[in-house]
Amino acid sequence: MKAEFSVDELVPHTGQMSLLSDITGYGEDWLSAVVDISSSSMFADDKGVPAWVGLEYMAQAIGAFAGLQERQKGEEPKVGFLLGTRKFSVDVAYFSLDSRIQVKVTKNMQAENGLCAFDCELSGEGFTSKASLNIFQPDDANQFLRDAKQ
Repeated sequence: MKAEFSVDELVPHTGQMSLLSDITGYGEDWLSAVVDISSSSMFADDKGVPAWVGLEYMAQAIGAFAGLQERQKGEEPKVGFLLGTRKFSVDVAYFSLDSRIQVKVTKNMQAENGLCAFDCELSGEGFTSKASLNIFQPDDANQFLRDAKQ
């Protein structure tokens, strides 16, 4: 099913830090999106976009998934934190300029305390990438950060 909200309505990133181009589908525990790789990307150089940026594409797709769940409940999207990754693999050093990348994230675990784990995939012409990302989404990110300082 196609998302009824735009990327800008689902993720807190704006301007050059908003990296997803469009949400292409979603389900109860997954979301798919696309990223159009261009020379205007803040991460682009003459070789393209470094493949490690794929982790941020995955993280933003997870953010869009969480934002979509909140919007469907009539609430504003919450801020979440990328805690880390396991098993990140990618078989290219750069994503080619003027290419399109498919992103798919699937939730495989969610605890009551806001911890989640997602299996993530990127694919495009001539490459695939996979990772497992751990995410923490507190009910109130600002309060969580204030408490962390004490």
